[in-house]
Amino acid sequence: MITIRKQLITWLFEKSQRIYRRFKKKQPWGITSEDLLRMPINSYGYRLGGFLRSNEFELIPKVERHDAYHVLTGFGTCQEDEIALQYLCFGNGKRTPYLFAVLFLGTLILPDYFKYYRKAYDFGKRSNSFHHFDFKSVLPLDYQLFRSTIFSEETIEALHSLHGNFASQSSKSITV
Repeated sequence: MITIRKQLITWLFEKSQRIYRRFKKKQPWGITSEDLLRMPINSYGYRLGGFLRSNEFELIPKVERHDAYHVLTGFGTCQEDEIALQYLCFGNGKRTPYLFAVLFLGTLILPDYFKYYRKAYDFGKRSNSFHHFDFKSVLPLDYQLFRSTIFSEETIEALHSLHGNFASQSSKSITV
């Protein structure tokens, strides 16, 4: 039964992101994963390129920052991680209609992971605000340095613990 619910989440994401992108007024970055992988190896952009390559993704125009959030936080791309990432963003202060829809529907369809979602929310509350950054301008920055301005060492340890505890229950491991 959980497999069917996860398939529903995937289907909803695929349909809703197309609609959401139509209303976004932002310009696409116009950057490919190959462009990112040509950046310096210690840069945020290079890390983003590696994330995209390892997941066989390309940036989705107008919502590129979403994958930047994955790289910053270390959340994976399985359905429960996608929902948990939105909980983290909510805890961090992000407020959009799309985020509220993901929280509502994600929790309704996959309530099995609510403790995980709650921990992700708490992690977002403890982190410095990041949802407002222009992530395209962050791409050349040193990944570790940028990340340390958002998360304290204690917070990064909590994130590792969150991923570690969850990864033991999930079929998909998460790397930070």
